Amino acid sequence: MSIDSSAAPAAEPHPRLLVQKFGGTSVAKDELREVAASRVLEARARGFCPVVVVSAMGRSGDPYATDTLLGLIGPAKPSPNRDLIAAVGELISAAVFAELLVKWGAKAQALSGGQAGIIVDDRWGDAQILEVRPERLIDLVNQGIIPVIAGFQGVTPAGAVATLGRGGSDLSAVALGGALKADGVEIFTDVSGVMSGDPRRVVGVHAVERITYEEMTELAAHGAKVMHHKAAAWALQTKTPYAVKGLSTNQGTLVDDTVPIDRDRPVTGIAAIHDLAFVHMLLGEIEDRGQMAKLELEIFGRLANRGISIDLINVNRAGVFFAVESPNLSVVREELRELNMAIRVRQSCAKLSIVGAGMRGTPGVMYRVVQALEAMGVEIIHSTDSNITISILVREEEAAKAEQAIHDFFHLEGEPL
Repeated sequence: MSIDSSAAPAAEPHPRLLVQKFGGTSVAKDELREVAASRVLEARARGFCPVVVVSAMGRSGDPYATDTLLGLIGPAKPSPNRDLIAAVGELISAAVFAELLVKWGAKAQALSGGQAGIIVDDRWGDAQILEVRPERLIDLVNQGIIPVIAGFQGVTPAGAVATLGRGGSDLSAVALGGALKADGVEIFTDVSGVMSGDPRRVVGVHAVERITYEEMTELAAHGAKVMHHKAAAWALQTKTPYAVKGLSTNQGTLVDDTVPIDRDRPVTGIAAIHDLAFVHMLLGEIEDRGQMAKLELEIFGRLANRGISIDLINVNRAGVFFAVESPNLSVVREELRELNMAIRVRQSCAKLSIVGAGMRGTPGVMYRVVQALEAMGVEIIHSTDSNITISILVREEEAAKAEQAIHDFFHLEGEPL
């Protein structure tokens, strides 16, 4: 039997890559790191080539937590020095975790974010990812080595270490997953997935089995702590599927765009942001649209230049309305005092955001929200909405009651946690 020497050689099978991210609480103690390491080896046993991303170990007060390390230099403006020490916790965590895998018989190598190919700009403390160069990771995987990457960080084109902001390890994992064209990304945390509400305040919440990219992005942006909002937005943009899973249960929520939309259940979940102040700037006798536009630019420009983020923005003939985090209220007053406008402030507010892809094109959802809150005697101070999100401002002392009312009204209850 002759062999056709011109035939192309058989292509080597592409490795099934799986990015697994373990947060600070998942690597804080020896026994938790062992559970996390078992998740990595289980994935390998299922035929995946794991790529691991870790956060710093523990929370503030723990010796190698990010806040503890930053405490060594005290209050400081964002700078290369501050970012360098902020990145140390993840480096320690990566080395410790890689050595645990080695002790258990695996080949593993710890890497900084820069060594893993994450290239960022130099916005210290809040760097943006410019690109991901995954070649080194692919080379390690092909050698049978498990890369263990320090999350929350990258390297600038000039070679400086820069950090991605709070919760940035989620972003590291999703960005690496997209660049590697991984089969999936698993975000391990201390809760078993994305909850329909905050279990600390709402009775009957449950882990949502599946959720769309857009829903997860909205929930994360409006206060759900289970996923970093930048990571959710990155996954939405790049269509990188991921799962949010409990470390102990290995169960959780799948996030992708294959979720069927149920018009009979338009709401998927509720998120909350607390300790807000509601600001109303009276426009007085201003009628000219051009003059109003100029004033709006002045107001928003002043706040942007001071780095003040505002929310629930509305502008009409009654004035300019927005919410701001209470600690920033003094800066808002300072900046707007020169405009010689009357300002009314309502403090101790909370924003509740009701999110669901089924809202799009479904009439009457806002009406039902109002019904639910009116039945409980909760005042709606202000509201805004988009295609899949309705946000309402309520008094802080009524926030928990309002969350429970909405959760019950839309029948989001599951098995008690």
